[in-house]
Amino acid sequence: MEILDLRHFNSTDLRPLLEEENEVWRSTLHWDFRPSAQMILRYTDARILPGFAAIERGRVHGYCFFVYEGSKGVIGDMFVEHSEFTRDRRHDLEHELLQHCISTLMESPGLQRVESQLLIFPTDQLAKPFMNEGFRRYQRFFLARPVENSYSDPSVLLPADIEINRWTEADYQPAASIITAAYRGHVDSDVNDQYRTVSGSLRFLNNIVRFPGCGAFDASSSFVAFHRPTRTRIGILLCSRVRGDVGHITQICTLPEYRGRGIGEHLISHCHADLASRGFSELSLTVTGENDRARALYERLNFRQVHSFDGFVWENRFPELISAGWEM
Repeated sequence: MEILDLRHFNSTDLRPLLEEENEVWRSTLHWDFRPSAQMILRYTDARILPGFAAIERGRVHGYCFFVYEGSKGVIGDMFVEHSEFTRDRRHDLEHELLQHCISTLMESPGLQRVESQLLIFPTDQLAKPFMNEGFRRYQRFFLARPVENSYSDPSVLLPADIEINRWTEADYQPAASIITAAYRGHVDSDVNDQYRTVSGSLRFLNNIVRFPGCGAFDASSSFVAFHRPTRTRIGILLCSRVRGDVGHITQICTLPEYRGRGIGEHLISHCHADLASRGFSELSLTVTGENDRARALYERLNFRQVHSFDGFVWENRFPELISAGWEM
């Protein structure tokens, strides 16, 4: 088995592997991976997707890719076929592919941060290559609940000074400011540093709304909470369609000063009602293990854990040397 640069290969080489990966996404998370797979195949044919492939006798048995976002690297996806290997051999190949990507990123001049969240891999399965390089680990949970016509009303009334409206394009820019304020000092801004700045939050929104990596954005089931007296936006819920009948909440947050008033519960209720009216069967979301407040809310709303995975973060301890032109 050889580990070679992914840019040596094309969509014909990767398509069978991605078809098998789609089945894993479908069975594990009820997620249609095909739109993401098509994007990967386009980038592969353009020879612009950095990463590595596991090759034996001319056949691709696994791949891992990463992308650069300024001074940050993100390991975007990784998969090794299940049908050809024992579980232990498959895990060895996963670790080998990851190690190649991690080493390449950490040796890239000017890189200050590396992130990875590989959703279909259970907690601990990929920990070794990350932890060996000094990454921090954050356990995350994938939760889901059925979409039902008999969904119970929120446990508290919506405050009289708050109204909830369906998402419009005009909400795009203000939503970035809400995200940044909501996650200031929050564990999720450690997991995803885009939340730390308005410009980063705009990039996050662009990825959610414009690209299929986290499903197709569904404006109909996405909502914004307003403070009536000032017409200020104070909370958002963004939902994407990840399968024909499955919605996934990609973002839900409120400004800190409006927490504890039941707004998040009402946003989820609005989302659920819209999905139910269109015949959806399931609604899912992810939450960081340390986010006790959010986990308690989701449990109260009958979301149940169906999967757990890890987020990994590495930050350069000597960024001042990089900015001064030193190479580590």
